[in-house]
Amino acid sequence: MLQTPDGSKIRTLYIDRDPNTFKAIARHLQGYHIRPKDGTEFVQFFADAQFYSLPRLISQLFESEIFIQIGDKDFQIPRDIFSSPGDSPNFFSLGFGAFFASPTEIFPGLNRHGLLRPPAIVPPSVPNRSGEVFAQLLHLLRGYPLEIKNETHRAELLRDCRYFHLRGLEQKLIPHHISFNPIRQRSEIVVRLEDVRRSGVSVAHDSIPSSGWVTYSRPFVDEETYDLILEIGDETTIVDLDTKHVEFLNSTKARFSSLQQIITGKVNPGLSEGQSTKVSIEQDTDMIVDGQARYLEGIGHGSEEAGVSQPAAKRRRVEGSSNEGRRYIVRNGHWRLRFHPNATGDILEFTLVAVKLDAYTEQRSRNHTRAFLGS
Repeated sequence: MLQTPDGSKIRTLYIDRDPNTFKAIARHLQGYHIRPKDGTEFVQFFADAQFYSLPRLISQLFESEIFIQIGDKDFQIPRDIFSSPGDSPNFFSLGFGAFFASPTEIFPGLNRHGLLRPPAIVPPSVPNRSGEVFAQLLHLLRGYPLEIKNETHRAELLRDCRYFHLRGLEQKLIPHHISFNPIRQRSEIVVRLEDVRRSGVSVAHDSIPSSGWVTYSRPFVDEETYDLILEIGDETTIVDLDTKHVEFLNSTKARFSSLQQIITGKVNPGLSEGQSTKVSIEQDTDMIVDGQARYLEGIGHGSEEAGVSQPAAKRRRVEGSSNEGRRYIVRNGHWRLRFHPNATGDILEFTLVAVKLDAYTEQRSRNHTRAFLGS
């Protein structure tokens, strides 16, 4: 025991807390700015600021960066980096932010009556995501460009955008192409069917009521709308040249049906969708069939198919049976989408207008494009 000059004894106060953390807190009490190095140090400062009842340090920690470990990397994320449209609320504001959001709501749900020390806090971490990919997302959020190496790289970025709920950044990363068509005097956007979002769909009406073309703008990103050109691939589109209708397979069928419902609701909610979708292949459609360029004067006008270099007198049908030769399985296609009411005006019908098609009619053509594993 120590003694004062008057001989009285001074008892030593023992505090059951980490001495290194206390040194940092002592510097804070001396007026110095202290800053956690990582998530572990952040939660230590946070817990002991509660223990010592230091409101100024508590407020400082609540306003500081988000300290989190993603994969094997530590990050210090500025809270205002998610200020772009669509990027908030997100994983961090709903997770980290909810726990460390307000000095008046510390340890939400915990009854602190009789609590001798703060509860143990696990440093925030997301072990099942890639730190390298997230670092690239932060690079984009800061406004810097990023070279996307290939579609696998893009898929990694998009997958983690969706995981962290960065919807605005996701829309910037989806495959798309915006251009101005000088012939049509319209701006166009090419987007894959699976990337179309309800909030981006709109319609451009013609002079005829309840008829027109589908337009699109990427949510949170585009300030204007563009004529929509849908890209539908994966061999999920079958065009029947005899009935002039199109059939979809697998998940494409459900996605296109959902898109029809969205469009119908925007045109006239009182109408119902047609049971089938018509198809139109026009003179300006760029078309490859069975590996060769093909030309159609237009489906619906009784014309036959011809090669691009062939005169009209030498037109021929695609080889094969009549059923197979009159059906195109589309590997990949670009389509404009037109809508119009039927004759009675109670059903909204849809027509896919072909812009660019890569199709085949026979098994041999499909086999020709197969690749051996590992090649």
